[in-house]
Amino acid sequence: MLRKVALLAISALALSACQDQASSGGGARDTIRAVGSSTVYPFATLVGERFAEATGMKKPQIESTGTGGGLERFCAGIGPDTPDIANASRRMKKSEFEKCKANGVTDIIEIQIGFDGLAFGEAKAGPGLSLTLEDVYKALAAEPYGKPNTAKTWKDVNPALPATPISLFGPPSTSGTFDSFKELFLIAGCDQNPEMKALKASDKERHDKVCGTFRGAPYYVEQGENDNLIISKLDKNPNSIGAFGFSYLNTNSDKIKAVPIGGVTPSLETIGNGSYPGSRAMFIYVKKAHVGVIPGLMEYAAEFAKGSASGGYLNERGLIPPTAKQAEEVAEALKARTAMTGEGLQ
Repeated sequence: MLRKVALLAISALALSACQDQASSGGGARDTIRAVGSSTVYPFATLVGERFAEATGMKKPQIESTGTGGGLERFCAGIGPDTPDIANASRRMKKSEFEKCKANGVTDIIEIQIGFDGLAFGEAKAGPGLSLTLEDVYKALAAEPYGKPNTAKTWKDVNPALPATPISLFGPPSTSGTFDSFKELFLIAGCDQNPEMKALKASDKERHDKVCGTFRGAPYYVEQGENDNLIISKLDKNPNSIGAFGFSYLNTNSDKIKAVPIGGVTPSLETIGNGSYPGSRAMFIYVKKAHVGVIPGLMEYAAEFAKGSASGGYLNERGLIPPTAKQAEEVAEALKARTAMTGEGLQ
């Protein structure tokens, strides 16, 4: 009880400082701060430009830190030294929500801005790979089906594939894209095997280790939070492939080509209808305690919803719009400023 009272007191002082700094025009606190997903970053920056044009306010300061790193900073507390928004290429985890609450960030507005796909790409001069989920798992898991991974080429994984060395440039472990990669491709590929799927029910800890642990370099090579770095790596390493958000594949189609998964090429249509296995939801999280203190916070969130809606300008950049039902929920959340309860988080 005493700890809760202390946190409330600290939060009140932090908000007071935030308000004082904003009203005096000091520093950056008349400017929105957002941190998080490298996948959401290009969408967030474009929304920031449109927001500034429409309102005459300053463009938000947006950092590409990765989803995990962004939520960690977002949940550190409230006040002028903490971000107002966290951009995420996955939904907030229950542990992150609890950390937010423990640090006084008790009211968070969750807005699903749409969908993106986790895509695999290769250079235009690449080998022309076409993979299955099982191929991806066998190539990149540290211990496929519980045995040390000895595969060095794609042909070692699947005789129908070329004898090209396995080399994939991907996101770091702090990235939401990394989490999506593990869930949508590595674990999903592992679970194609009935024994592994059964293991999930009998020994989840063992299952998660066997199915969800990546092998290291030179097979899986972590890059920074800037997906453009992966694009440049492919140009210099045409036999390698990269993993990144579909929007990067879409905007760099002059340099790279998609690697189909299960015979399905990632596109606005296949991601939107769910036939492509790498479809994932995108979110922004707004710190409700900063609304009314940091100028334009809800207006920026509303601009994001506008740009991501069906027919919105973010669709042209590769963001798949939310469903009609999700769009209604977003509109209601913006209007009522409804704080999330944490229900359904994992």
